[in-house]
Amino acid sequence: MQETRAAITGIGAYLPSYRLTNEEISTMVDTTDEWIMQRIGIKERRILKEKGKATSDMGTEAVKQLLEKTNTRPDEIELLICATITPDRPFPATANIISRKARLTNAWSYDISAACSGFVFALTTAAKFIESGQYKKVIVVGADMMSAITDYTDRSTCPLFGDGASAVLLEPTTEDVGIIDHMNHTDGKGRHYLHVKAGGSKIPTTPETLQQRMQYVHQDGQTVFKYAVSRMADVAVDIMKKHDITPDKLAWLVPHQANMRIIDAVARRMKISREQVMINIENYGNTTAATIPLCLYDYENQLKKGDNVILAAFGAGFTWGSMYLKWAYDTNK
Repeated sequence: MQETRAAITGIGAYLPSYRLTNEEISTMVDTTDEWIMQRIGIKERRILKEKGKATSDMGTEAVKQLLEKTNTRPDEIELLICATITPDRPFPATANIISRKARLTNAWSYDISAACSGFVFALTTAAKFIESGQYKKVIVVGADMMSAITDYTDRSTCPLFGDGASAVLLEPTTEDVGIIDHMNHTDGKGRHYLHVKAGGSKIPTTPETLQQRMQYVHQDGQTVFKYAVSRMADVAVDIMKKHDITPDKLAWLVPHQANMRIIDAVARRMKISREQVMINIENYGNTTAATIPLCLYDYENQLKKGDNVILAAFGAGFTWGSMYLKWAYDTNK
């Protein structure tokens, strides 16, 4: 009996139209375009400015585009998983809202919260439903509206983040393509170094927490950088070794887009060239759960059926992981 794998068979995306440039950020805090580019590698980021719009709106547009591109009816989708740390509300799940807005009448849905590793974790989970034979069509969304939790008076964090969403369709295949393996990890000791301090059950929102700006992202940049480089590189190298993927056999590394220096360090550890690395951080910044699928979307027309691809991510928690897949289709957008 042939093995059934889950294969990505299409990608959709949505990016807000407003572009927040380094020049504009330099009017908010003491920084410059040169400093941001040298230290982080971000030129601009997209921000969802429309009043009343939220993460679900971006995710819905990405799903609608995905359905149109793949000629899939909304009622064919059986499951939708949304990776996000900026849900519309604490509950209901943003995935529920996306499903309703996109008219996925036969799909059940839920959220996964794993910060910047969220898409890899959600894709791992979704693949199991396909591999088991339970479902034929599953959507995974990575969507975050990071502007909602970014402190634009904090020089150390406000240049980092942007808003965006992307969605992929997973379907079963018996060809030698699709998701082959994953290595995912968590370590709660990282919880103190990258987090939102208030707004949950431990420290509920109060006038005092708002005054202290505890509703925004806080991070220990040096510690996060150190762990991100080592953990992302280790897990990417480990999955290469496990499957005997030498640098010349790897078509693409798709790394989480947090910092250009982290991306370069991971590529060096893997002994691959920058030409083998998907990069769009300069245009979008860190969109958290959306960064990896947005890379796949931007590079879709360069991917070829059978390409060896490794996804690698690191995020708050700490969370980190890698995934090895063979690309399932050729396309020209």
